[in-house]
Amino acid sequence: MNWKTFWALLARDGHVVRRNLITMLVQILLQPLLFCFVFGRVLTTGGFMRAQFKSVLLPGVIAISIVITGIQAVAMPLIGEFQFSREIEDRLLSPIENGWIGVEKILAGMMLALAAGLVVIPAAWLTMGSGVNISFAHPFEFAGFLLLVALLAASGGLALGCSVPQTHIGLMFSLVLMPVLMFGCVYYPWAFLRTFPELQYAVLVNPVVYASEGLRGVMAPQVPHIAGPIAAGALAVADTALVTIGIRKFRRKAVS
Repeated sequence: MNWKTFWALLARDGHVVRRNLITMLVQILLQPLLFCFVFGRVLTTGGFMRAQFKSVLLPGVIAISIVITGIQAVAMPLIGEFQFSREIEDRLLSPIENGWIGVEKILAGMMLALAAGLVVIPAAWLTMGSGVNISFAHPFEFAGFLLLVALLAASGGLALGCSVPQTHIGLMFSLVLMPVLMFGCVYYPWAFLRTFPELQYAVLVNPVVYASEGLRGVMAPQVPHIAGPIAAGALAVADTALVTIGIRKFRRKAVS
């Protein structure tokens, strides 16, 4: 491990983010704010949904913002670097073991994902207006879930970025990301699926369920949710698996 090279690679990624800060903020904020405005403001103010839905929605929106940002921040550039620009070759020639380059990708993606989650909180809260009943009474649990979800997103992005050809990027979002997000309990609590018992237990293989439910349990404990230790444990298992798979795939891709 060459720490000087590792931090230089991380600083380079940070410089790229700063140069594209406005574009990145628009990408991060646009979709969550639209969801919050339509579902949390328009439908609740018009009486189509109850005001309590805002407290259900906001933790899920934070989770989905972190997941989407982390996956895109790692997977999209990686696909281009390996298959189009070949920019990855410069990194592979740096004096550091290839696996640590994958770790740097994960860490950079985690930072962007965390920033996305933290930026969305006040913006979405303001967009939905009054009636949002969320709490930050457990800051350490909240920070722990943010880190677990960010690691899930970044490591998942590394695994996808090393697995998906450039021509199949659209297919990746259609067949992988959309089902994962739609059945990730983002817009509804897991307990609400009890009328579909087969589906309720099938979605438990989806780690985004534990991301949404974990943040919901910390921020809106009055809403039915999966117990915090169970959600944290499931996320830790998913993170460990995705980090291992992602770095292994990165090493194979680098050699090939």
